[in-house]
Amino acid sequence: MINPEIIVALDVPNKKLMEQTLDRMPNSIKWYKIGLELFCSEGPEILTSLKNREKLIFLDLKLHDIPRTVSNAVKTASEHGVDLMTVHAMGGHAMLEEAALAAKSCSAPPKIVAVTTLTSLNEKDFNDLGLFRSVEEQAVALGELAIQSGIDGLVTSAHEAKTLRSAFPDSILVTPGIRMPSGDIGDQKRVATPSYAVEQGSTYLVVGRPIVQSDNPEQAAQLIISDMNRTLDK
Repeated sequence: MINPEIIVALDVPNKKLMEQTLDRMPNSIKWYKIGLELFCSEGPEILTSLKNREKLIFLDLKLHDIPRTVSNAVKTASEHGVDLMTVHAMGGHAMLEEAALAAKSCSAPPKIVAVTTLTSLNEKDFNDLGLFRSVEEQAVALGELAIQSGIDGLVTSAHEAKTLRSAFPDSILVTPGIRMPSGDIGDQKRVATPSYAVEQGSTYLVVGRPIVQSDNPEQAAQLIISDMNRTLDK
């Protein structure tokens, strides 16, 4: 079994709150996610703040644009020390291939993972969008497109992770939508516990609100890690 790691999603509106959250995190947590809210608020300088703390950065901007624009964005992100970043698999083969090639050309190449299906969507949402595959079929089809285009891995809910792990055994699988059994699911529709995600083959578990919005973020993080380890200890 792989040894998965937790990525804490810094879903906060500004640097001050980010720093307060980081100060309350266990030192053992190496990975942190910067998403659209914080990146738009603070700009690329926020990445330097994390690097100054010797943390690993997951930049989750879900790039989806023409190939040249995405290629240049990947190269720029690498200059800011990004270790892992997202593109959207719906961008198509040319965009995915350019993103992969751009990463490989960097002096410190970031790993690229492609979003297959947002965990806030279900099959009813697919139908509204004119997509008539099941969620799992869509994840596999886009996953195959991404991996064949040179992408390092996929972003997937835990509910598709087992299928994707079987199809792409050597790929990174990043799983958002992680909640403890009693946790509020918020705007997510396909959530899972940490232990379930580990059982399904996830490489990285992204956890935001259950930790960041907790009265005791360090304790909340430790509970997530303990639940992950329950599966690893079996």
